[in-house]
Amino acid sequence: MGQWTVGIRDMNSFVSISLEEMRSFYRLSESCQSCQRLHHDLLQTEEPPLCAAQIGTELEKRFAFLPGGRGLSGGPIIIFPEFPDFHDIQDDELHDVLGYLTSIPSVAASGLGFVLVIDRRLDRWAAVKSTLLRIAGCFPAPLQSVLVLRPTALLQRTLSDFLFKFSRDDFKMKVVMLSSVAELHAYIDPGQLTSELGGPQEYNHESWISHRTAIEAFALMVKTVAQTLQAFGTELAETELPNEAEQTTALLREHSATKERMKEDLRVALSQGGRLLDCINEPLQDDPEYPMTHEEMENLVTVQRLLGQLDETETAFDDFWERHRTKLEQCLQLRHFELHFRDVRAQLEAAAERLSGFSEVTVSPAHGEHVLKELQAHEDRAAELVDSALSLASEGDLLISNSHYAEDSILPKCCELRGVCETIVSVVRSKKSGLLRAMELHRALEKASLWCEEGIFLLASQPVDRCQSQEGAQGALQELERFMETSHLHALDNHGALCCQYEAVLTTQLRDQIEKVFQKQSSVQEMFDKRRVSLKKLAAKQTRPVQPVAPRPEVKSPQSSPNQQRKERRYSADNAIVKKAESPVHNGTTRHASLSEEEENLAVLRRHVMNELLETERAYVDELLCVLDGYAAEMENPVVSHLLPVSLLSKKDVLFGNMPEIYQFHKRTFLKELEAYTDCPELVGRCFLERMKDLQIYEAYCQNKPRSESLWRQYSDCAFFQECQKKLEHKLGLDSYLLKPVQRITKYQLLLKELLKYSKGCDGADDLQEALSSILGILKAVNDSMHLIAITGYEGNLSELGRLLMQGSFSVWTEHKKGHAKVKDLARFKPMQRHLFLHQRALLFCKRREENGEGYEKAPSYSFKHSLSMSAVGITENAKGDNKKFEVWCNSRDEVFIVQAPTAEIKTAWVNEIRKVLTEQLHACREASQQKSSDVISPPPPPPASINNNSPVCLSPFRSGQKNQKNKEEKKVEASEISCSSPKHKGWTKPSMSVDACEENDYSSGDDPLNSDTEEEPLKKLAPGKYTVLSDCEKAGPQELSVKSGDTVQLIREGDDGLWFVRNLRSNREGWVAAANLLSLLSESKSSQSLSSSDGSVSGNISTSSSCSETYTSYSDIKP
Repeated sequence: MGQWTVGIRDMNSFVSISLEEMRSFYRLSESCQSCQRLHHDLLQTEEPPLCAAQIGTELEKRFAFLPGGRGLSGGPIIIFPEFPDFHDIQDDELHDVLGYLTSIPSVAASGLGFVLVIDRRLDRWAAVKSTLLRIAGCFPAPLQSVLVLRPTALLQRTLSDFLFKFSRDDFKMKVVMLSSVAELHAYIDPGQLTSELGGPQEYNHESWISHRTAIEAFALMVKTVAQTLQAFGTELAETELPNEAEQTTALLREHSATKERMKEDLRVALSQGGRLLDCINEPLQDDPEYPMTHEEMENLVTVQRLLGQLDETETAFDDFWERHRTKLEQCLQLRHFELHFRDVRAQLEAAAERLSGFSEVTVSPAHGEHVLKELQAHEDRAAELVDSALSLASEGDLLISNSHYAEDSILPKCCELRGVCETIVSVVRSKKSGLLRAMELHRALEKASLWCEEGIFLLASQPVDRCQSQEGAQGALQELERFMETSHLHALDNHGALCCQYEAVLTTQLRDQIEKVFQKQSSVQEMFDKRRVSLKKLAAKQTRPVQPVAPRPEVKSPQSSPNQQRKERRYSADNAIVKKAESPVHNGTTRHASLSEEEENLAVLRRHVMNELLETERAYVDELLCVLDGYAAEMENPVVSHLLPVSLLSKKDVLFGNMPEIYQFHKRTFLKELEAYTDCPELVGRCFLERMKDLQIYEAYCQNKPRSESLWRQYSDCAFFQECQKKLEHKLGLDSYLLKPVQRITKYQLLLKELLKYSKGCDGADDLQEALSSILGILKAVNDSMHLIAITGYEGNLSELGRLLMQGSFSVWTEHKKGHAKVKDLARFKPMQRHLFLHQRALLFCKRREENGEGYEKAPSYSFKHSLSMSAVGITENAKGDNKKFEVWCNSRDEVFIVQAPTAEIKTAWVNEIRKVLTEQLHACREASQQKSSDVISPPPPPPASINNNSPVCLSPFRSGQKNQKNKEEKKVEASEISCSSPKHKGWTKPSMSVDACEENDYSSGDDPLNSDTEEEPLKKLAPGKYTVLSDCEKAGPQELSVKSGDTVQLIREGDDGLWFVRNLRSNREGWVAAANLLSLLSESKSSQSLSSSDGSVSGNISTSSSCSETYTSYSDIKP
């Protein structure tokens, strides 16, 4: 279909009018012009026409009227009735009325000439002559004849007959003097005259004026409507289409409002014309035989023509408007299409740019899986964009099929969208295909590498003593042969063929890996060949078995000899390597273990640990993201947020803590930096050291964990969490995932220990050791802070006590000096169980309590009992002949606290730490004294020991006891003491009091807060009963029992050498377990455990409860 371009501004804002639209516009214009012509024909004048409404006053005088009759020749008849005051009519009034009356008949009828009937039967001749002269001077239309009914009075009639003959030429028109109405009927058909002149017509002048006014008003309305429609149509035709959707919508709304106004004007005009037509036809409705005058017939035809033209104009306008509205709607569709096109195209370009910058290069199968997952995410997003783009292209095709005027603009955009989509799909398919091929190659390389490592493990795990016999050598040789038979299933064959097969995906790194794998295969093959040669020599030669250690007596039953040597441990590569390194076999010139083999084995083990670190780190990041997106973000989703209790809406930060900060750190920083050490795992300690400050964010998370768990226990049955868990398809609840950060920070120290074990002598060993120490320090700080927040009853500010140095549980006895005599408290034989917190400025004594949590496991808390200022504290390192006891005292031993540690190592650590604090205070006091003395220019103060002349001189702040351990019970123990003076004393050392001296005096507990409890807790000791296992423990021998975290075990009886016979109630297996392991592995029902967060010398725990298993678990017990 052709297009006529009316105006062009730019490619996106052109006005294109189709032929149909142009024809519709022309029809509308023609209809409007026809309406205007009808109005012009009705008034029949070029000048501004007179309307009945304008000269209504003159017409109402009725000195002349147009009854509608016709003369014999068809000319219109104008009657001048009897009007005595005609001479008072002004000339302009006469001119207007005559002009208006002559404009009413049609042009054809007016061209025949008017017939004037002047009735002056009651007037004088002078008036008749004056009337004729005035009419002759101002009549505006052609005259056919003037019929005058002369005066009927005798004198006036005689005068008129006589004088008319002399005045005829003065009138300049054909005047006929008639004596009666009968003579008038000879010139005009009586049927064309009114009843006043002997005719049948009933003429009503007021009705005639009303009809004329209505007809003229209707004609004017039709003309005005036509002009308005024509102007509006022209405006619509010349409208320039906007470039924006909002502007197009506004323009369409504006044009629609204007169109409604136009339609309303048309409806009003049609309604008025219908009423006028009914009024004209009213006589016919009353009398169907009613003879209408020519004037009435013309009025009827005029109104009918106006109504018909108005209907035609309305139809043309509706047609033109429909086409214009369609064009505007198509323009709006085009603008929306272009807007969506720009958005989709920008997104497609961004997706294409991301895909072009996406690297499918992988370094390992695990990395390949990670990259494939990322590519899948890109593919999913790209698929959504492609679907959106293709949907938009389909919309464009639909617009074109609906004859859209902008087909030339839409079609290229649809083609462009489809082309870009095909490109993106092709790129994704190509990258995915290449990635899958690369992963296939990685798996083949990994399979071959694992086969080599298994071979190395096999070589390293063959027992040395077994190979000394002929049978053992033959068995080992058969093992090697069976292993080599699997080479065709795992090893790579042809280097060149492999490179050709994967040429499309080979990178420099992959080529290097292929070279390394083939070199590794060659090395393994060489090691196997050497081992086989050696084993063949041993198998061919009788060799006496080596028995370096005499066997133990035969064991009668599995329960009777649990203390046998634990050499039958589970298979592990590091144990095999250690055995091989410790027991090399010398057979002539052959050595079964070489330094290169050991280094290779250790490197393989380091890579194993590094792979585990990276894989678990990636899984950890994904789990954090899953929690944040699947739970935390959903709390703000209005679709499911209504399932949340109102009281929980504002506690999102309490429930999740600083998990978002932890996720961002691991996702953006730590994971990427760890991946940089993939090929050099022994150096990964540097990464931990560089990010150690960042890892301290876990302290805030762990400190918030009790609040989070309390909140979870309160709302765990909420429908919101169940809905989120169902949507995520998680088998475990949110609480299990909230425990992931705690498990992760404890996992690092295990992995670092493993790396350190396999990196002895490597360049990064020192960094690994330092990183391990720092991680353990973080765990200890977390544990300590968790204990601090559980202290209740302390009225002061704990932050004013300085940094927490150590904390742990001890058995405590107290001794007091009353007056001048010392009385021992003989009423108390059992010690008090106290949890001590050592700060820089004070030592706190607290009682550990268990509190129920409404059906949940007990959570520990600490009730404050007593505190000692470190500025007034002294210590005695050895007390009462027990290497696990030490004394803490103050105020010249007015108060003595005998503290028993669980182990001698813990006691030593505490004594050293207290000694360190007191030493620092001693140095600080000396520096302050020297500074004060130098300020006042005074002699230096005497040494602290000289303040008390009876006190022995102490050259060092410490004096250690050095008595023989065998004579501890017989001789006095020389206690090593250090004291820090109270504010009342200026000396730093006090005379030490031996333990025996203390025993010689009586002690009383007095009113010491530490002795205020009526119930004391006994020392923990294993007893037969049911326990819950808090961490895994593998068996060390065939008679021992393996247990897992969460198992329920029953202690049956205690055996020799510190072993217990135990039954695992879950697996119904029995065996021996070392008591030392039980103390750290087991917990009675509804109790808590305390595990070391460092190297075992300091005890500390962080307590939490799991709502899934409803068992109390310490953070250190969590299996990473």
